[in-house]
Amino acid sequence: MNSFKAVRVTEQEDQVIYGLEDVDANQLSEGDVLIKVAYSSINYKDMLAVQKNAGVIRNYPMIPGIDLSGTVVESTDSRFTKGQEVIVTGFAMGMNHTGGFSEYARVPADWIVPMPDSFSLKDAMVFGTAGFTAALSILALEKSGMDVANNPQILVTGSTGGVGSIALQILSKIGYKNISALVRKEHQVEVAKSLGAATVIFAEELGDSKKPLGKTRFDFVLDTVGGDVASALIPQISYGGSMSMCGNAGGLQVNTTVLPFILRGVNLLGIDSVNVPIEKRGSIWEKMASDWNITETTLVNEISLEELTEAIEAIKNGQHLGRTIVNV
Repeated sequence: MNSFKAVRVTEQEDQVIYGLEDVDANQLSEGDVLIKVAYSSINYKDMLAVQKNAGVIRNYPMIPGIDLSGTVVESTDSRFTKGQEVIVTGFAMGMNHTGGFSEYARVPADWIVPMPDSFSLKDAMVFGTAGFTAALSILALEKSGMDVANNPQILVTGSTGGVGSIALQILSKIGYKNISALVRKEHQVEVAKSLGAATVIFAEELGDSKKPLGKTRFDFVLDTVGGDVASALIPQISYGGSMSMCGNAGGLQVNTTVLPFILRGVNLLGIDSVNVPIEKRGSIWEKMASDWNITETTLVNEISLEELTEAIEAIKNGQHLGRTIVNV
């Protein structure tokens, strides 16, 4: 195989730098299947991967990109054949295994999901890791009692980001009505409403996060940010309600008391999209490709590998809306 383009992150003295380079197959991590990458996408973790001491990449150089869709070029595993379209998200990809910001990727067969029949390579990355995480969050909340028939009050935090924007659309599509979106900036209001929010709330309206119990406002919360936002919301969840948690853009610490849990039976539902067993992934992707397919209405920005730096800086500076996919 001739050389091809990939984004590589390297460590030089006390800083981390990254950029587009010519690489070859010997610079890819080991795996059973070689994939010609069609699309990847930019997630919050991808932004962290190119920051110093962010804890995402520990061994340099590395090709980042925690998800991809593409076509099998070579396979030593009988489950996958040349020309087959596939999806890879999570596991160690883009962290300590070369990832999706590359024209080619080589991965273990046990990380690969066959492409659903009704999905295109582009559709798969409109969802990407963010959409997979949103789907896992909604499934967990429904398992905990959230039901369209009960007309619950639902709040989505980080509502115009990758996970939040897809969650809003899925919730709206499958019939939920009382959906509130949490935003920080005025220009996000109309965006959140266009994605399915009936009500928009500004972060400063959440009130004092130090109160052990507050007035109940939400039956279920799909939280994507953590930190002070999550801390303020836990005391406002109704009896028997639940909050799913999948992100830390707002901080790693959650400050609360035991009272919401022992007096109101509130549930915290941790969402991990990285190490979900491969045997559970296919049915979730099939659901996203059918009943939960919102790719036609998703707020999507499509860029090339050459434009990656600018898009990552937008996420870092809190200026990013919706989904950004990378046309590799």
